[in-house]
Amino acid sequence: MIPTVHECFRLMGEYAMLDNIRAHSVLVGRIAERLACDLAGSGMELRVEVAVAGALLHDIAKTPCLDSGGDHAAEGAAICRQHGFDELVDIVGEHVVLKNGVGTSTCSEKEIVYYADKRVKHDQIVDLEVRLQYILQRYGKNDPDFCEAIRGNFSHCHGVEEKIFAQLGYGAADLPLLVDPIVADLHPALQWQGICV
Repeated sequence: MIPTVHECFRLMGEYAMLDNIRAHSVLVGRIAERLACDLAGSGMELRVEVAVAGALLHDIAKTPCLDSGGDHAAEGAAICRQHGFDELVDIVGEHVVLKNGVGTSTCSEKEIVYYADKRVKHDQIVDLEVRLQYILQRYGKNDPDFCEAIRGNFSHCHGVEEKIFAQLGYGAADLPLLVDPIVADLHPALQWQGICV
């Protein structure tokens, strides 16, 4: 079962998603939708609604994990499983790190959400290098091994980026021009104006 956009917003409320995490998730959802729509339009087999729902719910467990210190990707996957969203389990569970690295030449919904998440710092679309520096500063904790693992993860993300934009008529730098910014003073459920879902 794939939740609708409306149901995703309801779940954000049910799991007490903080406003800043919600804003981040909405923008990740908008990027995922744009990329999935355009890739599907280029002939790739993708389910746009799966990418959108996965993006909107990718941080569903982040708020409770801020206090518990738990793995928000793993706990988010468990939440999806609990609600019967089996097609979202791996998307949410691997939005931080792709377990098997970059796949074949075709893109998956999982890779789109993984990539879209790396392009959003708070509620702004940034390039991968800006996001990498933020992640290193916030989570690297001056641990050389962990910082190297983060850099390796972003190397995978560059691979996904190359794969995505090799199929499209625009480049990664064009993405901010193609995705509408969030209108902060609107009710969160009204912030979503899908382009093809």
